[in-house]
This record gives sequence, C-alpha cells and structure tokens, in this order.
Amino acid sequence: MEPTPEQLKSFYQRSVRVSNLLLPINLVRFDSRTNRIVMLVGETIQIEMLPNGKVIIE
Repeated sequence: MEPTPEQLKSFYQRSVRVSNLLLPINLVRFDSRTNRIVMLVGETIQIEMLPNGKVIIE
C-alpha cells in the first residue's frame, strides 16, 4: 500500500507547520496495517493522517 494523495497533502502541511514552530520531527512512518501516516513531534505530540486526509493530533 501507498499513502493517498490526501494523506501526502496533509503530511506536507503538518510538516511545514511543525518546522515553523521549530519542533523536531522524531519519527515518520506509514502504518500499512491501518493505512495511516504517523508522525512523532517533539517528545509528546503524535499526529496521524487518515487515508481521507483528516488529521488526528494527540
């Protein structure tokens, strides 16, 4: 499986926002089990991009 165009657009937008805040992106992974892109930002922020492009921030 590959990320959807909507996921890639969300990933790009979040990456730019995080870098503008000068926060480190520690991990980026495409989880093929759930078809989600997962980013770990700083020490506590987890961002997930769903296949439809929606974003979950925890």
